[in-house]
Amino acid sequence: MTIVVTKSTGGTAQPMESTYVPPESQVAATASAALSEAGMDPAFMADLFSACVAHERCGAHLYRSVAGRTTDPELRRNYEQFGGETREHIDKLERIIVEAGGDPMYVSPAARATERAAGGILESTYLLSGSVDAATAEVVMLEAVMLAEAKDHSNWELLAQLAVGMTGSPLAELMQSTTQEVLAQEEEHYGWARDTRARLLFEQATAGGAGNGSSSSSNGAAGGRSRDELYAEAQKMDIPGRSQMTRDQLEAAVNDRGGA
Repeated sequence: MTIVVTKSTGGTAQPMESTYVPPESQVAATASAALSEAGMDPAFMADLFSACVAHERCGAHLYRSVAGRTTDPELRRNYEQFGGETREHIDKLERIIVEAGGDPMYVSPAARATERAAGGILESTYLLSGSVDAATAEVVMLEAVMLAEAKDHSNWELLAQLAVGMTGSPLAELMQSTTQEVLAQEEEHYGWARDTRARLLFEQATAGGAGNGSSSSSNGAAGGRSRDELYAEAQKMDIPGRSQMTRDQLEAAVNDRGGA
């Protein structure tokens, strides 16, 4: 699967002042009957779709990278799961683009900027390699995922809002059903990354503190399951809102479902 679209992969783009695009790969914005019928601006939507799918492709690459470097089994499991779901999101978005009369290999100016920004996020995870403790390195990678997922979640929220505003058409129906399905996963992706980052930072900040030995609310009660273990079980049970629950809340929700 293509991660970054280039000339060698058959991509097309608009010529820009600062970037050379060979004549055979140049393309102008094309009209789309499907988008026009849905009440959307075809040229703008083509560029928006391109930027969104570019971010998804880069996100899949980020997940593969951090999953291969983390030393934490729980983080790796989530990186691999969410990375797999991100690859599915790419396929779904490419289907929408095709239904809209577009080309999934088209690279808009905004998509180029997106790829550059996403490349910077990935690069940031390598900057401290070998020079910091393992816990800090894990947080840096997790922060990269959180930042990428924040934009990803925002992109799909926007697409969902646009879908609701579209007039009745096969494209509108596809947009509405797809965004509803993907947004549920995106909320989990971002919520998990945000909350796990906060937990790891809290644990590092309070390590060795006066109350650290008597409190284990951030990762688990003495002799009990850790938050990561409970989260994994809640994930299998498909418990809603799990990414925002504390360890104790997760334990209660899992026990209510018969997972004690």
